[in-house]
Amino acid sequence: MDPITLSRIQFGLTTIYHFFFVPITIGLSLFVAIIETLYVRTGNETYKKMAKFWGKLFTINFAMGVVTGLVQEFQFGMNWSEYSRFVGGIFGVPLAIETLLAFFLESVFIGLWHFSWDRISKKLHAMSIWLVAIATVLSAFWILMANQFMQYPVGYVIEDGKLVMTDFMALITNRNFSLQFLHTVSSALASGMLLVFAVSAYHLWRKNEVEGFQKSYKLATWIGLAAVIFLGLIGHQQALAIMDTNPMKMIASESHWETSAPASLSLFTIADQENKRNIVDIRIPYGLSLLVNLNFTGEVVGINQLQADYEARFGPGDYIPPINVTNYAFRIMVGVGLLLLLLLFYSGVQIIRKKPLEKMFLFKFFPLAAILPYLSNSSGWILTEMGRQPWVVFGLLKTVDGVSNQTITTLLISLIGFTVVYGGLLVVDVYLLVKFAKLGPRDENVDNLVTEEETGE
Repeated sequence: MDPITLSRIQFGLTTIYHFFFVPITIGLSLFVAIIETLYVRTGNETYKKMAKFWGKLFTINFAMGVVTGLVQEFQFGMNWSEYSRFVGGIFGVPLAIETLLAFFLESVFIGLWHFSWDRISKKLHAMSIWLVAIATVLSAFWILMANQFMQYPVGYVIEDGKLVMTDFMALITNRNFSLQFLHTVSSALASGMLLVFAVSAYHLWRKNEVEGFQKSYKLATWIGLAAVIFLGLIGHQQALAIMDTNPMKMIASESHWETSAPASLSLFTIADQENKRNIVDIRIPYGLSLLVNLNFTGEVVGINQLQADYEARFGPGDYIPPINVTNYAFRIMVGVGLLLLLLLFYSGVQIIRKKPLEKMFLFKFFPLAAILPYLSNSSGWILTEMGRQPWVVFGLLKTVDGVSNQTITTLLISLIGFTVVYGGLLVVDVYLLVKFAKLGPRDENVDNLVTEEETGE
């Protein structure tokens, strides 16, 4: 129960809570834009009905994401004031641009989209949801730029103990940033498609709005499959880039202690970090050499050698992140991704074969697929942030030096408060998503008739 641990727990919890909403917001906004574009091009009213339905789920998720995101930023001043002083000259720039450009763009056009059905032309209305979708991607663009500076700082000098930006374009052209951006957006698209896939399967199982949900199901399958395949390819490129900039993160996630050639890949490992050994170690021979060097015999540096190198570069200290946490987080992320790939590939094959959906293997369990992206996304961010430890800005500022001067009592109160509030918002979001997802698209004329009968008008 020390200030550093409590501050880290609080920021970690609020980040995971917030990221519960972000990928679905990005993915659903793009899907709604595609569905409404199909409506504009074909004039098929089924697409309009489905655009409204999926747009309702998107709006619920967007509102929750805004609330959790705004509160999260307060913690930079509350719990991480030393970090804010040191990096604010750079970190604050993309955050400010995100608010002024992306967030306001989202807010304005989501209101226009929601309230202007049949009041403006179809093309203008579709353009408004496309602008919302573009704004959600832009929001991720600026936030990830700030985050990747923490992972691999570029374009700066240190003046009077603070970071000063010298090259804004260096932040944009940061190799790690571009890969992380593509990785996150493709993950978000896959997450949104899995929600559409799962909800559509639920209604098709019950034979509700069959035409509309068949179209949504097929579209989500193909877009989701493409997104997951791209996600895996770009994820591998990102891992190779991290090996160049912060190899300790990747090597720690493999529990690979000693430099070797060839190097084996961890399948299941329980590490004893204190004694720098693995208690349980089930590995795939040559696997790590193949992933890192694209050959079976290439040398892979070990954790102990990297620790010695970091001590030479940065001074005495422990530069090894939590081994078991990063190892399991990486395997959950990859394992869930492979499961999604198999599920969507199987669905795509059955669609091509024109096999009735209700006759697919374990079709009744398809709605549960909506849970899987949350596991993959959360474990991915745990790997990203925990793998950077002990640094809050790699090579420049350690986590222990970035925390505010807060008492344990104050931190406990804020930690419990944030956890309760965010937990409540999460429950509300899930409740509303499940409620309206089960209802399906409603006939507006029927809804109006029911309202008139209830009010006596």
